[in-house]
Amino acid sequence: MRNVNNTLRKNRKILEEITPEATGKTKVNRKKLTDVGFDFNYITSTYTTQNGNHYRFVYEYGYLELENNWLAVVRRGD
Repeated sequence: MRNVNNTLRKNRKILEEITPEATGKTKVNRKKLTDVGFDFNYITSTYTTQNGNHYRFVYEYGYLELENNWLAVVRRGD
């Protein structure tokens, strides 16, 4: 359990560092996240929009897979 929690916290920290506080969203290449140690196997929840898009969340930070290995990263509002 400790290892899972550590991985989730690491994933959250990575997403927090790349997401600007002012807008709460950004676009990043999947390889960049992998290079800094993001583990795509560990998430806390998923969200499906009305359009059928599937966001994967790590606590309040989520990402949507786009074309050509790009990801849209968002921060869920308070």
